[in-house]
Amino acid sequence: MSIAAACPKPENRSSAVVRAALTLSSLAVLAAFGIGSAAPAASEERVHQASSVAREAVQHAKKQVGKPYRYGAEGPRAFDCSGLVQYAYKKAGKSISRTTYTQFDQGRSVSRSNLRPGDLVFFYSGPSHVGMYIGNGRMIHAPSSGKTIQTAKMAGYYNRQLVGARRVA
Repeated sequence: MSIAAACPKPENRSSAVVRAALTLSSLAVLAAFGIGSAAPAASEERVHQASSVAREAVQHAKKQVGKPYRYGAEGPRAFDCSGLVQYAYKKAGKSISRTTYTQFDQGRSVSRSNLRPGDLVFFYSGPSHVGMYIGNGRMIHAPSSGKTIQTAKMAGYYNRQLVGARRVA
């Protein structure tokens, strides 16, 4: 028996009501077979928790603006690029590795168009530099000797040098 024969179109109801009833009936059947369980909600909760860690890491990184760059420094008085992002995530409760090269292997790859605050952005071959995306097309990073921790636009120069991005939280 076809669905159309089993569910003839009522004459006094709109087609929207019939579609809603069919949808609810379908969902009830799926639930009876254990399809569409609560797992997606738990997954969404983990994503939410991870993004709160990322937002907290961004706040910790922003507090470092103006501090000096020093090669090999891990904070709190000075930082190199990978030391800054490691420090910020550690303060947010998430451990990540120490060097740009090993950080590039952590988390999952993220496209430029899907960047979220807290994502790590990597530059140059190797890669040899890392910053943290902070939203609105900007990042925070420890640029090089003689400079201080700063925010910068991702457009232009850095956009051309970007070799990848990773979501670690």
